[in-house]
Amino acid sequence: MSKRVMNPAVRTAAVALATAGLGATLAAGAGSAFAAESKAAPVATTAAAAVKAQAEAQAKAAAQVKAAHAQAAKAKAAKAAQAAQVKAAAKKAAAKPAAAKKARGWVKPVTSYALSASYNQGGAMWAHKHSGQDFAVPVGTPVKAAGAGTVVKAGPNGGGDGPAYGNAIVVRHGNGTYSQYAHLSKIKVHIGQKVAAGQKIALSGNTGNSSGPHLHFEIRTTPNYGSAVNPMAFLRSHGVGI
Repeated sequence: MSKRVMNPAVRTAAVALATAGLGATLAAGAGSAFAAESKAAPVATTAAAAVKAQAEAQAKAAAQVKAAHAQAAKAKAAKAAQAAQVKAAAKKAAAKPAAAKKARGWVKPVTSYALSASYNQGGAMWAHKHSGQDFAVPVGTPVKAAGAGTVVKAGPNGGGDGPAYGNAIVVRHGNGTYSQYAHLSKIKVHIGQKVAAGQKIALSGNTGNSSGPHLHFEIRTTPNYGSAVNPMAFLRSHGVGI
């Protein structure tokens, strides 16, 4: 069997055509890859921009939340400070009457009582009109100093004012007035002793010119009988409710 030999010219032409075809294929492939890369690049850029925008929006929202919290905390602190100021002002206002009352230092001579004979009342019991206020109380009721001061009279015979008063005490106060406590069953202080407002100085009784157990209480301008003023009006003017 004889071999078929290709004409050299034909072989050269075939190689040339094959080479040209391969080059075209490679060129087409390269073009397609370039086109794909060119198309993907804008998509990646757009995605990155979206992520960045979202991050910025989240940061902005977080900053706004933080600012809102700070403003709320500031408002709460301001409200608390205002409430504290109101409370302090109320406490100060409430303390003023208490301080004034403490400064006045006047109290009732007995705690539980019934008012009986009043100041300037007339009657057969007295040579002149009644010089004080009577507080009807059982014998042995604690008698308190109506105000701070110094005891200037204490003893029987009205402490020197006469037997009608029975056992009695007179206290001199810092404002130039005197208080007297009469018809006592027991005296618990002595002349020259300093006493505080509300301090127990005696026990009530029924001594002297008395129609029944009671405390006779006077406010005077001197330590002696005959200088009495209305004791109820005096106590009320000094903040004592009777």
